[in-house]
Amino acid sequence: MATADGPLPLVLIGLTVVSGLVDAVSYLGLGHVFVANMTGNVIFLGFVAGGAADISAALSLVAIAAFALGALAVGRLGWNASGHRGRLLAVSSCVQAVAVGGALLVSLALFGVRDGVAAHALVLLLAFAMGLQTATARRLGVPDLTTTVLTLTITGLAADSHPAGGMHPNTGRRLLAIAAMFVGAFVGAVLVFRVGVSAALGVNGLALMAVGAAAALLVARLRKL
Repeated sequence: MATADGPLPLVLIGLTVVSGLVDAVSYLGLGHVFVANMTGNVIFLGFVAGGAADISAALSLVAIAAFALGALAVGRLGWNASGHRGRLLAVSSCVQAVAVGGALLVSLALFGVRDGVAAHALVLLLAFAMGLQTATARRLGVPDLTTTVLTLTITGLAADSHPAGGMHPNTGRRLLAIAAMFVGAFVGAVLVFRVGVSAALGVNGLALMAVGAAAALLVARLRKL
């Protein structure tokens, strides 16, 4: 994975694990809502409009709005990072970790996180964090590593394959991204079902701190990435 992007692809693979984990928390622990996959929330809103009664339109709307706010924040951060992708990733990951830390405190302080204000607060904080992450990945511009969406990744695997007449570019990276999302979702599901939402959020926060530390090393070692 030695490319012009340096170690960024490996760091983004780590963030892809975070995406699977955090959507496991929101979907399995907070009801039918995603905090990383906004396509799913738009579909849920369509289901509600069509008569579905077991989906919260309010939670989906909160997730979409908070996600957009996180993306907006990265837009501002991007202008202040002086073109240094490592610095942008470090600052964004730190803010993201703070948001997830806030969600962990909410989950510890309030039992029954599916209910009322607690669920909405958790969705708001987590969706904001994932908006930060997704917009940061977009700014970094590393091919095939959006960290939150795999539809185009899987499409690229098939459309660029040898049977399709392609040259198989970035096959290893694409497979790693798919595996990372699966691992994150698996770990998140195990933690939610066997321990609790707070445990899953704690692991999520630790993963984000590790990513932030890796990005800080990039800033320290590279003048411009």
